[in-house]
Amino acid sequence: MRHRLFAAVIVAAALIALVVSTAPVGAQAKTGAPAAAQGKSGPAKGTVPRTAWGKPDLEGTWDFRTITPLERPDNLAGKEFLTDEEAAKLEKSVVDRNTELDERPPQPVSAGGNVDRQADGSPGFYNNFWLDGGTKTVGTHRTSLITDPKDGKLPPMTDAARKRQEERRAYLRDHPADSYVDLAAANRCLVGFNAGPPLSPGGYNQNMLIVQTKDYVGLMTEMVHTVRMVPLDGRPRVSSNVRQWSGDARGHWEGDTLVIETSNFNPERAWRGTSDKMKLVERLTRVDANTLEYNYTVTDPETWTRLWTASTTLRRSEGALYEYACHEGNYSEGNILSGQRAIERKAAQKK
Repeated sequence: MRHRLFAAVIVAAALIALVVSTAPVGAQAKTGAPAAAQGKSGPAKGTVPRTAWGKPDLEGTWDFRTITPLERPDNLAGKEFLTDEEAAKLEKSVVDRNTELDERPPQPVSAGGNVDRQADGSPGFYNNFWLDGGTKTVGTHRTSLITDPKDGKLPPMTDAARKRQEERRAYLRDHPADSYVDLAAANRCLVGFNAGPPLSPGGYNQNMLIVQTKDYVGLMTEMVHTVRMVPLDGRPRVSSNVRQWSGDARGHWEGDTLVIETSNFNPERAWRGTSDKMKLVERLTRVDANTLEYNYTVTDPETWTRLWTASTTLRRSEGALYEYACHEGNYSEGNILSGQRAIERKAAQKK
């Protein structure tokens, strides 16, 4: 959300200094051999910029906004790709909708309390001015980010996962805010709702800075300024009892594709209801001067009946990366807790 008011302090220079201090980068070679062209399964490939040591140059700020949904809509069942004309029509409809919402006068809340939240906002939410979901489909015009299973849908959840969800809902019905630990990790500003890993397009602040050396790749998302330092030197993983919000990542190159394998996620993160058994494999491929192809595969036998894979297009951005200072303005967490205490006092008085 680079043109919005959340921005405060530019942090790109600090991350670059951190990574560069681990090894000298040297001059970047901006030429490379054209890669083979792809069909509908991926964007057409062009000349790939390369580093001085011969690997694809992934550095820069990358925008992962897209209007392509994670799961294929039911009305597009069996349709894997949009035509160019269909994609253009869909993209125009989003632009027209944004213009309408930004320019129309405020709308009154109905007697029943209903309001178009995206249009006008409601207590605790932003109106459309503050949202930045993008206006483009992914480069391939896929109808879903999910590429496997072929139906573009998440696999069925396991019985264990459904039981976890039911137990969590039951607990929160009786204990909605006993403590700050009852609130979601994103509400507590510990993780960004779209920052992943993996990257999950949606909302705003959908930008990621990448810097690299021979031995490390650093990735920082604009949302909650999550920083991931990925070693490429083959070092062993940390102990399995060390759990981290962004997991424990190790990277390696497979040809011109950077592969990042991550495990040891903190189960309190609960990304899409996942368990502590979740493993993630991300693949980043430089397609041309302005495009990164980002694929990821999620394996969690405690949550889904099979693994699943998604793919999206990251576009190069020349804009600055800004800090999303979530904690500095996180009044909602205190308000939620104090509001719950007020409800409890009122209930006690009635008794």
